[in-house]
Amino acid sequence: MIDNYLLEELVTFAQTGTLAQTAAALNVTQPTVTRGMQKLEDDLGVRLFNRQPNRILLTTTGELAVAKAKTLLALNRELVTTVQNFDRSQQRLILSSTLPGPLLVARKIQAQFPTLQLDDQLLPTDQLSDQLTSRAATLVLSDQELLTNTVESRYLGIERLAVNLDQFMYHANQPTIQFKELRGLSFLVLQDIGIWRDIIQDQIPDAQFMYQAQRDAFTKITKYADFPYFSTNLSPLDPNAPTVSQDDNRVRIPISDDIAQMPIYGSYLKTERVRVAPVLEMMSQAWPQ
Repeated sequence: MIDNYLLEELVTFAQTGTLAQTAAALNVTQPTVTRGMQKLEDDLGVRLFNRQPNRILLTTTGELAVAKAKTLLALNRELVTTVQNFDRSQQRLILSSTLPGPLLVARKIQAQFPTLQLDDQLLPTDQLSDQLTSRAATLVLSDQELLTNTVESRYLGIERLAVNLDQFMYHANQPTIQFKELRGLSFLVLQDIGIWRDIIQDQIPDAQFMYQAQRDAFTKITKYADFPYFSTNLSPLDPNAPTVSQDDNRVRIPISDDIAQMPIYGSYLKTERVRVAPVLEMMSQAWPQ
């Protein structure tokens, strides 16, 4: 059995090129690294280094050992992360999302589930399966329906996009609007809105988007300026979201394009079906029309 610290020293040496730099990177002394490299050669029964008077180089066998060591160390880190995530998932039901809107629905029902923990950091859409299989999340909300040997999804509802326009704009005198009718306008937009960001940028030609990272700043600007902004049927669940009121000059107009009607799914490992079922059922019931 090869100790992990020896593999770490070998990989670090390959990255830095010298024993001194290896020692500095690992915060140990150079003699410690020298003894470690000798021990690794003894344990493997092969020569990993060409030792010259003022230089030490990896042999071809040493280069192979580095490649294998990297793989073993990565697997070891994956093992630790997966086991720790699994233990955490047994104590808490961790819910993540690729969009902010579905998190609002989850927050609405959170008090009914003491073990439910919401992750406010939005997930990239390409990490859904990894989040579930690594146990970093128990339940993931997204616009993707995942159906594999180990993962399944349940439909929750539709998130419908709307635009809030100044009531004196000619666009505002209609029950619905299409993306193409919004071309050339300037919009105030929250920065972290998941895939909605790509959709509005792709679908509205020649538009300008003024992104705001802070919710408070976004709300204040919408209060004192008449820039158009987007909302969905889930936005009213956010107590800090701007609201169209009698004091506001804007009207909310649903966007009729099919791509503005986004189905949302809850995805989970099939082995977690019983645990997540009550949460999904209550979210489905609480979903705004």
